[in-house]
Amino acid sequence: MLKKYKNSLFYFFTLTFCFGLMYLIVQQAHLLEIDRHIVVNTNDNSQFQEFLNSLQVNIFHPLAILLAQIITIIVVARIFGWLFKKIGQPSVIGEILAGIVLGPSLLGLYYPEFFDQLFPKSSLGNLEFISQIGLILFMFVIGMELDLKVLKKNAKDAIIISHASIIFPFTLGMGLAYYIYQEFAPDGVQFLSFALFLGIAMSITAFPVLARIVQERGMSKTRLGSIVITCAAADDITAWCLLAAVIAIVKAGNFVSSLYVLALATAYVILMIKVVKPFLKRIGDLHSTKASLTKSIVGIFFLVLLLSAYSTEVIGIHALFGAFMAGAIMPENVKFRNLFIEKVEDVSLVLLLPLFFVFTGLRTQIGLLGDLHLWKITGLIILVAVVGKFIGSALAARFIGQNWKDSLSIGALMNTRGLMELVVLNIGYDLGVLTPEIFAMMVVMALVTTFMTGPALDLINRIFKSSPDAYDELSQVSKYKILNCFESPDKGVKLLRLSHYMIQKNQENSLITSLHLVPSSDIHQYHVEQMEKEIFSPVIEESEDLDQPINTLFKVSNDMENDILDISNKGDYDLLLIGIKRSIYEGSVLGKVLGYTSRIINPDRLLNQVKGRERFFDTEYFDEKTRGIIARSKIPVGVLVDKNLDTVQQIFIPIFSKKDGDLIKYAQRFITNADAQIHIIDIIGLTKYQSETKEIIRAIEQLAPQHIHLYYKQKIDKEFLENIDLMLIGLDSWKEVVGTKSVWISSAPSTLIIAN
Repeated sequence: MLKKYKNSLFYFFTLTFCFGLMYLIVQQAHLLEIDRHIVVNTNDNSQFQEFLNSLQVNIFHPLAILLAQIITIIVVARIFGWLFKKIGQPSVIGEILAGIVLGPSLLGLYYPEFFDQLFPKSSLGNLEFISQIGLILFMFVIGMELDLKVLKKNAKDAIIISHASIIFPFTLGMGLAYYIYQEFAPDGVQFLSFALFLGIAMSITAFPVLARIVQERGMSKTRLGSIVITCAAADDITAWCLLAAVIAIVKAGNFVSSLYVLALATAYVILMIKVVKPFLKRIGDLHSTKASLTKSIVGIFFLVLLLSAYSTEVIGIHALFGAFMAGAIMPENVKFRNLFIEKVEDVSLVLLLPLFFVFTGLRTQIGLLGDLHLWKITGLIILVAVVGKFIGSALAARFIGQNWKDSLSIGALMNTRGLMELVVLNIGYDLGVLTPEIFAMMVVMALVTTFMTGPALDLINRIFKSSPDAYDELSQVSKYKILNCFESPDKGVKLLRLSHYMIQKNQENSLITSLHLVPSSDIHQYHVEQMEKEIFSPVIEESEDLDQPINTLFKVSNDMENDILDISNKGDYDLLLIGIKRSIYEGSVLGKVLGYTSRIINPDRLLNQVKGRERFFDTEYFDEKTRGIIARSKIPVGVLVDKNLDTVQQIFIPIFSKKDGDLIKYAQRFITNADAQIHIIDIIGLTKYQSETKEIIRAIEQLAPQHIHLYYKQKIDKEFLENIDLMLIGLDSWKEVVGTKSVWISSAPSTLIIAN
């Protein structure tokens, strides 16, 4: 008995002894306070006031303000990003708008007191500093995501299009500067500096946003997608080199003085390519696995990043160019780059980059554009930007032999500016080249040109009817088709094995397609091909072992639920098989009320609860995405609850309602193709009085005698379930079983829940 409680007793007596000893020390210490003039405040009201004063001091402490700012920024940025993803736009547009909403244009305009408390001027220095660190990390990732090998494949065409997409808007930007210089250029800024910055701001393409759009639209493996990615990569390299030169000219004050800066910059680039790059390559080749990528090795690469950024800042071409350059010279080993990108990307994109958006928003004062004339100038800026980038890229693409559809698509994509434009604008603002009015106008231009990319591509596709994609072509095949949608390779293997047992003896008239969708926020351009290979490798190996031909589909998705439904409905499949995913919060009161997923609070679920479409305490096993697919699918959906499914020789079908009679046709497939034994427990006596179900069972018995075993009983034994490989159950029956907490359900084998 004492052994059982000895740890608890030791803990209790230790605390009691120590607290008692501390009490005696404090009591004896009162003697030390004699003649020390100590005043003890015994007034309860004044003590409470002191507490409130202390609390107020803590709330307005610089660290507390900074933490409150970060929390607010991340939450608002994620909400706006989610909203814009829902309307088919890149989440970065929502995050940029979140910054403007939290700035003086909206929050500061309507709630000035709250705005001043949340973003006091004294705190903006801290916010700017951290946002710059986020930008440095982000530019480092952008440099690593540039696959320079891609440039070699389409170098000739890509460089022509890319440079045309820079020179046209750059020239138009300088022409625009001539028109607006006297009215909008800051005092003391030379025309050359103002014109060069306007030109470079017009010329930028947002490589990360463009790459994500290409992935989401399934264009990454097409010739068009390859050309666009190559053009954007060449554009990024050229534009950042030009920006470095422009910064050097602006800081130096004249072209001759800037030559010294450019000479130093050239020496820096040569040093990075000829000395640092080979050194990093050797380290990367030796440490390309997670186990070998120790903290010391990571420290070396971060040191290179910081030294590179420091060098370019000192030279006078901005720290961001150094960060970009450090990323570009990282070892080309794909595994290494992916590992390092994963280490840096989450911190830079999720935590630090939204701070930059809001800091930009704090500088953007839409209220400064208070009259019609200023909005006309804004419209002119947008027109020049679109004509220069969109039309310039499209004409260059058409000139080198692209058809009009591809040429216009290239123009639309190259016109995407996004975050990269904000980086350039903030540099111009910091250098004093751009006034607050021009800065606000250019931010509006960045938003409009990025927002219009998706609608422009949709319009081009409508005008030029696109060729059928992969699942459209599959829809033309007249076969029994199963679509397996999986989230991890092991689930893909299990779904393939299950679908194989449904068609293995009739492969000539059947088709299995394995589909994997990855959220666009979870992937980067450099990672796509390797991820696809890693995801499908176990599935393809399983298909070879089973001698089962399959088709594979890999898609980067901005809206996974809608994309799954779109593919399954367009492909004219007969059955959609999916594996369920459970949240780490699922089953808890917190998870059910707030709609948590393993990543973040789920806005869809919260919205559905507010609208009454989803119960707060739902007893279903499925996550919200699975429920959405089941509710909106036009074809039958099978949800696999896997418990180490290996074979399907023994199948159990419980019948709780009339709808469960439809499960017999799936049982027939398993009998025909896998020689399975079917055990039906008819709890409601359906097979006794429903003639249609009775006839189907009789027909199966005639073709495959001794394969169907029918039982009429109310109880399901655990011993019986131990010998079953797979349970087939209808969706409504599953809800009833889980809802009533049936004792036997915990002993159930792998289960295929069918929703017709």
